[in-house]
Amino acid sequence: MGLFGKKKNEDAIPGETDLEQIEIFEKIDSKRKRREGFNRILEDPVKVLTEKPENILIVSAPIALLFFVFGFISVISNYGIYSLLNSTLIDDIFVITILIMLIPLAFLDTKESMRTRNIEVALPNFFRDVAGMNESGMTLPNAIHTVSDGDYGTLTPYIKKLDNEVSWNIPFINAIHRFGERLGTPLAKRSVDLIAKASQAGGDVSEVLRAAANDSYEFVSLATERRNNMLIYIVIVLVSFLVFLLVIAIMTSTFLDTMAEAGAAVASSGTDTSGLSFGGAIDMDFYRRLFSHAAMIQAFFSGLVAGQMGEGRAIAGLKYSLIMLIIAWISFRFFI
Repeated sequence: MGLFGKKKNEDAIPGETDLEQIEIFEKIDSKRKRREGFNRILEDPVKVLTEKPENILIVSAPIALLFFVFGFISVISNYGIYSLLNSTLIDDIFVITILIMLIPLAFLDTKESMRTRNIEVALPNFFRDVAGMNESGMTLPNAIHTVSDGDYGTLTPYIKKLDNEVSWNIPFINAIHRFGERLGTPLAKRSVDLIAKASQAGGDVSEVLRAAANDSYEFVSLATERRNNMLIYIVIVLVSFLVFLLVIAIMTSTFLDTMAEAGAAVASSGTDTSGLSFGGAIDMDFYRRLFSHAAMIQAFFSGLVAGQMGEGRAIAGLKYSLIMLIIAWISFRFFI
């Protein structure tokens, strides 16, 4: 009876192995909670803000809004409410607000676009190399391990992580799914889905990898061909804006200025018997501001059109929009 009672007490008390497992599970659960919801921002704010280009608006949009509000209040308090109509200060504040909000977004979007392009260019070579080594007699884990020592540019760190997961005896289908999720590009997700479904159906992995390589190569070739063909239209959009700006500069500095000076001279001499001032009523500041608004609006939306035509995404044209907006702003503030 005493022996059974002792045995029961020993089973009731957790051993060292059980305590270690409980501690490990608690750490895993704590780590998982820190990576979810608002805790992710506290854990690694830089990663959260840069993992998707649009996430940076969480910071840049409020900063830009605060700048605009304080600038708006400062202009009214120092120069009066009528300064909004007859001064370019509020225009300057509005342009700087747009730059503060959109420059980080344009930079991160361009960076992400370059990363995606580099990955998609290297992906067919990776699939083709793994398929070739697997056909030569290597097991799939060994083929991936051998390939991970190669140089695939931006894709290399993701291949090394895939190699680690496969070497830890994680099933290939699960590992390749995680590989596609980490890459986060449409081409990678499509290729990974093809490989996973074909592997589950019991197909030859080498043939599946080679088919995925060919599909990826065709996709990249078509995207590159489209980008090259549309490049001329992007150049046309940019040149059209510069021509528009040049025409406004010439018209403002020659035609309108000459008419305003001639009209003022006629009005001051009193020789205008028709009652017309021959351009003396032309408000050059008003027209310069009007033309500056037209140039800035065209600059911004022309850039978005260029991005849509060149890369199939309007947001990809933000870099063109901001560059042309800065050119228009500087031109009217310092030269026109």
